[in-house]
Amino acid sequence: MSSVILLVLRILAVVALYGFLGMVLYHLWHELQLTARSLEKRHSPELDLLIDTPDEPQRSLHFNLERITIGRDPDCDCILTHSTVSANHTQLKFHHAQWWIEDLNSTNGTLLNSEQVKIPTVVMDGDLIKCGQVLLLVHYRSENDVSEGEQNE
Repeated sequence: MSSVILLVLRILAVVALYGFLGMVLYHLWHELQLTARSLEKRHSPELDLLIDTPDEPQRSLHFNLERITIGRDPDCDCILTHSTVSANHTQLKFHHAQWWIEDLNSTNGTLLNSEQVKIPTVVMDGDLIKCGQVLLLVHYRSENDVSEGEQNE
């Protein structure tokens, strides 16, 4: 009789073990699905550039890209027509959760807050970029900016 009870206890232990493993695998799968969904929604923050060009009115451009090229070339994302700006002057890239600026071997160089950009450098909200004689003010767009803009429209 004790061997029957021992067999039943062993079977119950195996069922409990497999049940526990099944729950662990289900929770791991569920967390993986949540992580995948959050990564799909993750994108670079929206960016506004206020452009001040000599002899031209100020203008503002809005970007929702992870890489923004700046220069005179028509293929650039931000086209600056001033003669002191190179065809492919500089670029802004979003990676490691930050915006970075990199000079693209421009003739007149790129300045970030009056400092020469020699290596990729982090760009913060409110920074001033100078490409040739053109000034660009960087503004990160937050969710509040977007909701206020929608309310004003």
